[in-house]
Amino acid sequence: MNTTSVAPSPKKPSKTTAWIGGVAFTFFIALLGYLLAKLPGFDHIGQLASAIIIAVVFRQFFGYPEAIRPGIAFSSKRLLRAAIILYGLKLNIDTVLSDGLGLLVRDAGVIVFAIFLTVWLAKMFKADPNISLLLGIGTGVCGAAAIAAVAPILKTKDEDTAIGVGIIALMGTIFAIGYTILRPFLPLDSISYGMWAGISLHEIAHVALAGAPAGEDGLAIALLAKLGRVFLLVPLCFILMAVMKRKNKGNEESDAKIEFPWFLVGFIILSVLGSYVLGPVIPVADSVYDFVSVLTTWLLTAAMVGLGLNVSLRDLRARALRPLAAMTITSILLSVIAYFIV
Repeated sequence: MNTTSVAPSPKKPSKTTAWIGGVAFTFFIALLGYLLAKLPGFDHIGQLASAIIIAVVFRQFFGYPEAIRPGIAFSSKRLLRAAIILYGLKLNIDTVLSDGLGLLVRDAGVIVFAIFLTVWLAKMFKADPNISLLLGIGTGVCGAAAIAAVAPILKTKDEDTAIGVGIIALMGTIFAIGYTILRPFLPLDSISYGMWAGISLHEIAHVALAGAPAGEDGLAIALLAKLGRVFLLVPLCFILMAVMKRKNKGNEESDAKIEFPWFLVGFIILSVLGSYVLGPVIPVADSVYDFVSVLTTWLLTAAMVGLGLNVSLRDLRARALRPLAAMTITSILLSVIAYFIV
């Protein structure tokens, strides 16, 4: 009689368990990123970039946690779109249209310049075109939020999106710190300096960091200039949709994959509500806006963790250095040109 027994294979977690576990895991890494961002040095990088670093390091040492992939995928896609929708509350349309029309024209020029120059330099350097395009959009518009918004339209890989977000967060921080260092030596008044920071730096957080030394007026004009670039994210997304459909025209399989970015509708709705309803008509406490801002940050961070887990350092060195070089040159030239047009 054969008494040899075969060890049972490990039982796979249920879909619900995998989903909950994956979402919880991304928020746990986001928490670690939040704590890491409290340490000297990392406090300038911020929670978002710190969480991505932890996620990438985890992937290299422990591999991708396949057992909880459904929850991680949910964070990287659904929570990401939820964060973009909530991001719309930060955009005051009335302020941009009534006080910033002149800035809006410059903002449009900045976006066109950043995208086309980065893409052109990427071709010269033979850099990865997908990562380079994301970096050009992130540089021209509003950093990680812009990259996250256009990624579903461009159908970029999660790994490329995470690389783009990580680079834009790091370089934007370096430039913002550089602006604060240069501030005392520049022959610019507070308004001109704020305008310079607002139309040339990468993310709202970077603009706020660099604009603070210019005082309240300087910071206000800096944020106004930056909001104009955020405002232009919506038409840019629809332009990219049209380009992608034209590019895939005749290819029914590819064309079918281009879905309408419904999250942008939510972004627009919340922008309108925040501009004309919440506050002007319905009083809303500042604490509510603060809560939504914090929630947006956490959702975006958890989403970036999900994307960061797809990054392979083996491929990062080969694929990211040339796009980084293209984006760095673009950012420097953008800062110089913006300095002379403010």
